[in-house]
Amino acid sequence: MANEKRVVFKSAWLPWVLIAPQVIVISVFFFWPAAQALMQSVQQSDAFGTSVEFVGLDNFRNLWNDASYLASFKTTAVFSALVAVLGLSISLMLAIFADRVVKGSGIYRTFLIWPYAVAPAVAGVLWLFMFAPSIGIVSYGIRALGANWDPLLNSNHAMALIVMAAVWKQLSYNFLFFLAGLQSIPKSLIEAASMDGARPWRRFWTIQFPLLSPTTFFLLVINVVYAFFDTFAIVDAATKGGPGKDTAILVYKVYFDGFKAMDLGGSAAQSVVLMVIVVALTVVQFRFVEKKVNY
Repeated sequence: MANEKRVVFKSAWLPWVLIAPQVIVISVFFFWPAAQALMQSVQQSDAFGTSVEFVGLDNFRNLWNDASYLASFKTTAVFSALVAVLGLSISLMLAIFADRVVKGSGIYRTFLIWPYAVAPAVAGVLWLFMFAPSIGIVSYGIRALGANWDPLLNSNHAMALIVMAAVWKQLSYNFLFFLAGLQSIPKSLIEAASMDGARPWRRFWTIQFPLLSPTTFFLLVINVVYAFFDTFAIVDAATKGGPGKDTAILVYKVYFDGFKAMDLGGSAAQSVVLMVIVVALTVVQFRFVEKKVNY
C-alpha cells in the first residue's frame, strides 16, 4: 500500500496567504452578492431604491401566486434538459470523429474550438439573423422546402432557436474535454477489443464510454449550471423571452423583473430561489449520479 504524501508548511500562516487571493475573489464576486440578494429578498423598495421596507417573506409568497413565474419553471426545465442532453451528445460524437481523424486533424479541431471564443450575446444575434423570417438564410431554405418558420411568433420555433444557439455556443467546451478524455484512454485496450472481434459500436459502449464517465459527469454538472445562468445573453439577444413569455427562463425573468419592471425585491427573491435550485441540482447529481461514475 502506497504511503500518503503530505505537504507540511513550516509556517502556519503561509497556507492562508496562498489561498487568500482565491478567498477574496470568491467573497467579492459570490458571497457578497449572495448576501445582498438575501437581504433584498425580504425587503421592498421603490424603483430608485430611496425607500426600503422590510416585508419578510411576502416577496416569496408573491412569486408562488405569479402564474408567469411558475410557467418559467417548466420553460427552464425543458430548455436546460435539451441544452445539456443535446450539447453532450453532439460534442461526444464530434470528439469521437476528431479522435479518429488522421489527416488535417488540427484544422478540424480548430474549427470546432472557434465557437467558444464567441460571446453569448453575439451567438444569440448570429442565430437570430440566420433564422430571421425575412432575411435569414436558413429561414429561406426552410421556406423553400414548403415549411413555415417564425421564431418571433411561434413559441416552439423560438425555443428551438435559443436551444440551438446555446448548444452551439457550448459545443467547443464539451468537445475539448471529451477529446482529452478519449485521448487518455490507452490504445492497447481498443486494439485488444478489436482483435477479439468487438465492433466499433461495442468497443465504444463497453470500453470508451465507461472510461469517459468522470468527464461526462463533470460536463453534466457544468452544462446544467451553464443552461441556468450563462444562457441569459443568448435569450436576451435572440428572443427577449418572447413570444410573450414562452422563452423567459428563470435567469431572464430575474433580469426582466429587476431591471425592466423595477421590482427589486421580487427579482432578489427570484435570484435566491434560482440559486437554491442550482445548488440542489448539483448536490443531487453528486449524491446519486456520481455513484455510477467509474474513476
